[in-house]
Amino acid sequence: MLVGLVRSGLVEERHPVSVAAVDGDGTVVYRSGGEQETRFFLRSAAKPFQAAVSRRHGPVLAPEELALAASSHGGQPVHVALAGQMLAAVGLGPEHLLCPAAWPAAAGARHRLAAAGIVAPQRLFHNCSGKHAAMLRACAAREWPLSYTDPEHPLQREMRDEVAAATGESPDPVGVDGCGVPTFRSTVAGLAAAFARLALDPELAPIAAAMARFASLTSDGDRPEAELARWCPAAVKGGAAGCLGVAWYGG
Repeated sequence: MLVGLVRSGLVEERHPVSVAAVDGDGTVVYRSGGEQETRFFLRSAAKPFQAAVSRRHGPVLAPEELALAASSHGGQPVHVALAGQMLAAVGLGPEHLLCPAAWPAAAGARHRLAAAGIVAPQRLFHNCSGKHAAMLRACAAREWPLSYTDPEHPLQREMRDEVAAATGESPDPVGVDGCGVPTFRSTVAGLAAAFARLALDPELAPIAAAMARFASLTSDGDRPEAELARWCPAAVKGGAAGCLGVAWYGG
């Protein structure tokens, strides 16, 4: 399969794409592309499954908070405020986040900060701050150490097992994501199997529903993930380097 970028009627770019689709029984029903066995880091595409573990151990998360826990947000005011609220609810603050300080990913949010005279990046602005806030909530509830980025932390060990169960593949060797937490490997079919489970597993379905309902919290309003979620009943999550998982639950 090839994906093309068209500008003024001219195909400007062509990119080969590897695709797999999995049905509710876990059977691969469609494949395209020659990189089916290549293993890659899921990066942010693993966030719904990381959010499932945080939800399992932490205080109850409202649907909006679940969406943010699975997000790669743009650092808009609503994203930043909600991440701060998630921390404050368990007596923690931005200083407890272990993601790097960053500028918002959304250009509009950066421009507003500049106009307001904010001249330093902040951890809450990081596009993974919702995921990190959810992890901290779980640690606070379980009285685990707040060093939650350690691969041997009980939260991270369970997240590794969650991803392995979702993909049906070994996630090893584990890497380090750009935000500092462990990241896991899979194949295209493994990613598809995980997102089929996201749509159908009773424990994961509330996360998929929150992602679909609040797509502008899980991504940003003008990102392809949010646009696709507006078109069809699906939870959509991008990873990195063109990785995209879609959990279709519309029948």
